[in-house]
Amino acid sequence: MSTTASTPPPGPHVADSHGLIRVHGARVNNLKDVDVVLPKRRLTVFTGVSGSGKSSLVFGTIAAESQRMINETYSAFVQGFMPTLARPDVDVLDGLTTAIIVDQERMGANVRSTVGTATDANALLRILFSRLGQPYLGSPQAFSFNVASVSGAGAVTMQRGGSTVKERRSFTVTGGMCPRCEGRGSVTDFDLTQLYDESKSLNEGALTIPGYSVDGWYGRIFSGCGFFDPDKPIREFTKPELHDLLHKEPTKIKVDGINLTYEGLIPKIQKSFLSKDVDALQPHVRAFVERTVVFTTCPDCEGTRLNEGARSSRIGGVSIADACAMQISDLATWVRGLDEPGVAPLLASLRETLDSFVQIGLGYLSLDRSSGTLSGGEAQRTKMIRNLGSSLTDVTYVFDEPTIGLHPHDIARMNELLLQLRDKGNTVLVVEHKPEAIAIADHVVDLGPGAGTAGGTICFEGTVDGLRASDTVTGRHLDDRATLKAAVRTPTGRLEIRGAHAHNLRDVDVDIPLGVLVVVTGVAGSGKSSLVHGSIPAGAGVVSIDQGAIRGSRRSNPATYTGLLEPIRKAFAKANGVKPALFSPNSEGACPACNGAGVIYTDLGMMAGVATVCEECEGRRFDASVLEYRFGGRDISEVLAMSVTDAEQFFGTGEARTPAAHAVLDRLADVGLGYLSLGQPLTTLSGGERQRLKLATHLGEKGGVYVLDEPTAGLHLADVAQLLGLLDRLVDSGKSVIVVEHHQAVMAHADWIVDLGPGAGHDGGTVVFEGTPAQLVADRSTLTGRHLATYVGA
Repeated sequence: MSTTASTPPPGPHVADSHGLIRVHGARVNNLKDVDVVLPKRRLTVFTGVSGSGKSSLVFGTIAAESQRMINETYSAFVQGFMPTLARPDVDVLDGLTTAIIVDQERMGANVRSTVGTATDANALLRILFSRLGQPYLGSPQAFSFNVASVSGAGAVTMQRGGSTVKERRSFTVTGGMCPRCEGRGSVTDFDLTQLYDESKSLNEGALTIPGYSVDGWYGRIFSGCGFFDPDKPIREFTKPELHDLLHKEPTKIKVDGINLTYEGLIPKIQKSFLSKDVDALQPHVRAFVERTVVFTTCPDCEGTRLNEGARSSRIGGVSIADACAMQISDLATWVRGLDEPGVAPLLASLRETLDSFVQIGLGYLSLDRSSGTLSGGEAQRTKMIRNLGSSLTDVTYVFDEPTIGLHPHDIARMNELLLQLRDKGNTVLVVEHKPEAIAIADHVVDLGPGAGTAGGTICFEGTVDGLRASDTVTGRHLDDRATLKAAVRTPTGRLEIRGAHAHNLRDVDVDIPLGVLVVVTGVAGSGKSSLVHGSIPAGAGVVSIDQGAIRGSRRSNPATYTGLLEPIRKAFAKANGVKPALFSPNSEGACPACNGAGVIYTDLGMMAGVATVCEECEGRRFDASVLEYRFGGRDISEVLAMSVTDAEQFFGTGEARTPAAHAVLDRLADVGLGYLSLGQPLTTLSGGERQRLKLATHLGEKGGVYVLDEPTAGLHLADVAQLLGLLDRLVDSGKSVIVVEHHQAVMAHADWIVDLGPGAGHDGGTVVFEGTPAQLVADRSTLTGRHLATYVGA
């Protein structure tokens, strides 16, 4: 009889003990030695006022270190082609997994980038047409609007068997690019009167193009090229001279002993300005392009970007141009109807990609939509497409306000997608302000208590119910619900829109009341922005503030972006009897050691560069002699170190009183940026802070009608009340305010609501309701009405 020793049941495997992400001593940006422990395979939401340090913790610390460590697994050669990331300023980061980042950065504004090229849906379609299209054209590049058709022939010399042999070779590349517009879909024409004043000579400053001054680099090139007399008025130029000024191809010249390349004005402008998306240009350059260049649909390809050959090949009567122009939900239906066993895996992959668009609420887009025209929310959801059908588990997905630009109806769908990613066994980290999105969290981390230097600490960590019961700013405002106004304002006039048909609008006729707060709402893709921005052109008393990201380098700061530095420099110059240029760190007053940057950057190749504070100016950015000049008892570096609130007091009274500067500071304080320092680099501001900085800048423009596109983007619940107060003050001062918005607190606060729908894309484009918020709630005939009724508890 044999006996077997009973073995104790095995305990948990050591590999299963790593269920937490630990952060200890994080000091990125405004974080103050933050310690936090996050559960893996759960949905964690990070809350807090805009600028409290949420993105610094999630993106700047956790995601950045994960990405940096993955990059280090590649060879030094490969790392040389990748973005260099420094190790975040943190003591311990433990338990990290691979991070997939889905942020709000706009997709590339390149004119050649479309929704189809950005998501690889176009690549799959091109392969499909190259296999099934009739007549047969060739490889997939024959259907690409970024590949030109070229051919060539010539002799090739080579060594063979010890002797030199010449052979004739020829090559042909069949591309799909339209030769007329070079794959852009539009052609340009120039208004020459906007390029120069023909009554002046070049030396008298005839050129009116931004950056082409007589004293500048281009002035030297045009004056010294020798192709025409720079002292002769342009109206007296001969035909060859005018051709050389406007159209001459690149030609090597020598000016003052320096070898340079001369090129005509029009090809120069096309390369420097028109190769970029118009919306991505600096404001003054964009204004120049909009008044100088007329963009018209290419007559050869009718805006499809493809040549005649690519448009002639069809599958069942549908060309690739027709397929890309379809609404994606319709294209998905068409692809499902194709039954071709020879390309079954390709069709399955294409169907999956297109169905992901529909699932994520972007079925109303078309693949030929330029990616630069997508809103921040649309761009973020487009980036999510790649991850929806992913089989990866145990990775960390990091989202930056995925509900931006979403109607309350669509937020529920987004929540389902986030929970699906979690339920696959992934860690999901979300930076969010919307209470509907916070509600689904397994774990909440609330940062604050304030913004900027007043934030950067953990105020609460735990469950949503715990946050609700806590005494933090987020906890107190989590259950905030706006109430409908007891009385609405009476309009002072009407703005008539007749026959609006931009994008998906169906000949919309609507009267927008003036002198009141109007909210235009509807599901994502219903035609709100098309109605407001397409039918109410900026200019002529209209100030339009869209969702475009503000651009600025590490040399830009709130003072330079808002134009505040200009009156400050003039005040310093007048008080000290010197030039204003001395008081700019980007001009004559810059510290010579760091060129006004305040820090010295050392490039270390494929390793992260090092930034050290300049020893000469100790980070103050100015030459020592400039800091001897004072105004109101302060030098210029001390003024730039002030917060908006302190500067408002400084420039508002006493010997430093400067009304022009005080007016700008008033607007910054109005939008809730009183804590920002004037010299803080724009690159360190959060998304919500940038949005409000842009709003403050535009509030200074003269106009009777303000058009705002989702001003609540990136705003904490507590900040929305301040925004509503600002909108009320604008209306009470006699302005008309039209807001494209999904936030229910703004809807409830409106005097008049225009609701578009009923759906998105070709299912939208009509006005489904016009009236007061109370009427919308009582009516409940639209999606917006039903959600607003629930929100206000009606």
